[in-house]
Amino acid sequence: MEMRKSVVLEKLRRGETVVTTKLNITDAKVAEIAAMSGFDCLWVCREHVPADYSELQEVVLAGKAYNVDVMCRVERGSYSDYVRPLEMDASGIMVPHVMSAEDARRVVRMTRFHPVGRRPADGGNADGKYCQVPFTDYIKQANEQRFIALQIEDPEPLDELEEIARVDGYDILYYGPGDMSHGMGIPGNLSDPRLLEVRARIAEVAKKYGKFAGTVGSVDNFQELVDLGYTFINIGADVCILAAGFSEMAEKVKDLKQTETRNYGE
Repeated sequence: MEMRKSVVLEKLRRGETVVTTKLNITDAKVAEIAAMSGFDCLWVCREHVPADYSELQEVVLAGKAYNVDVMCRVERGSYSDYVRPLEMDASGIMVPHVMSAEDARRVVRMTRFHPVGRRPADGGNADGKYCQVPFTDYIKQANEQRFIALQIEDPEPLDELEEIARVDGYDILYYGPGDMSHGMGIPGNLSDPRLLEVRARIAEVAKKYGKFAGTVGSVDNFQELVDLGYTFINIGADVCILAAGFSEMAEKVKDLKQTETRNYGE
C-alpha cells in the first residue's frame, strides 16, 4: 500500500503552474466548495487563524474527496506543531518567517525523515494509512510525496537568501509580500520598487538552486508572476470572495430598491 501522492508535487515536477486558494474559514463545507471548484491546493492557516486540529482534519478529508492537496501554514513552535498536519495527511506545510539558513536547516531536520532529516516517525496516522504503509516505504514516500514551503517575508534573511535557497530538503521558497512590506517600513505598498526587486530576486534564486518559487497573487498579475518564474501561486481567499460577493449583491438590491421607490413616486 502507498501514501496518497501529492497533486502539487506532481504538477510542479512536470513544469506546470499550481494554483492555490486560501481558507480563513475552517468549516469543511467551505473547503469542499473550494475543492470542487478546481483549485490544485487549499491553503489553511494555524499561524493567524484559530483553527483546531479537528477542523483541519475535516478540511484535509474534504480536499482528498476531490483529489485536491491541502497545505497548512503552521505556527512556529516545536516539531510536533510542524508534523501534526502532515500526519493528518495534509500534503504540505508552510513555515512562516524563516529568518536564516540555520533556521531553514532546523525546519528540514524536524520535518524530513532519514536520510534528509530526523523527523520523529510514527506511521499510525492518516498519512501512513494507519500502519498499512510499511515503515520503510512510509519514510521514503513521505520525503518524496509531502512538500515543505519556507516563507521569506522579512528583510532580515535577504542577506542569506542564496544560502537559504541552497539548503537541501525543502521544495518551495515562498515570498510573502505583506509582511515584507511591513518589515521594510512601507506597509501595504506592494508596488514599491524595493518590494518588486525582492519578488524578482526570490524567484530567480529559487530556480537557481532547484526550488519552486511561490507567492500570493491575483487574477490581474497572475501572468506577470508566471513570467517572473513563480509556479506556486495563491489566488484569493474565502473571506475576500464572500465579502465581495455579499457587497455586490447588497449593492444591486439597494439599486433595485431605489428604482422601485422612484417608480412608486411617479
